[in-house]
Amino acid sequence: MARILVIDDDSAIRHLLRDGLEEAGYEVLEAGNGEEGLNLYQAEPTDLVITDILMPSKEGIGTIHELMRDFPDAKVIAMSGGGMTGRDYLPMAKDLGALYTFKKPFGMRELMEAVAEALLGGPGAPDEEST
Repeated sequence: MARILVIDDDSAIRHLLRDGLEEAGYEVLEAGNGEEGLNLYQAEPTDLVITDILMPSKEGIGTIHELMRDFPDAKVIAMSGGGMTGRDYLPMAKDLGALYTFKKPFGMRELMEAVAEALLGGPGAPDEEST
């Protein structure tokens, strides 16, 4: 069973993602900010990290940067609602190594498709039947 770390300061979003991911058969760990998420990942690396971008106590861009620096094989999906800044941080997340990015709100189905693809190797990875 794949393990996924969900990092978001909004507990309602974390619970929504946890419910959907667990229903799909994944084990889920949760963190309320990037600092907590990095500590969890360092203690118990997961198969995938889904992180929000705008958070207190270490935002997502710094979190992705540190993850990719310390764990180059980490797989990351980034999400953001843009917050009050109106700035789109998702291209920066992609540049830092996020396999997929999602602007909130997004559909659970598209997220689940991205999760499945990321766990198989990321965008453009061969599907299981062809390997």
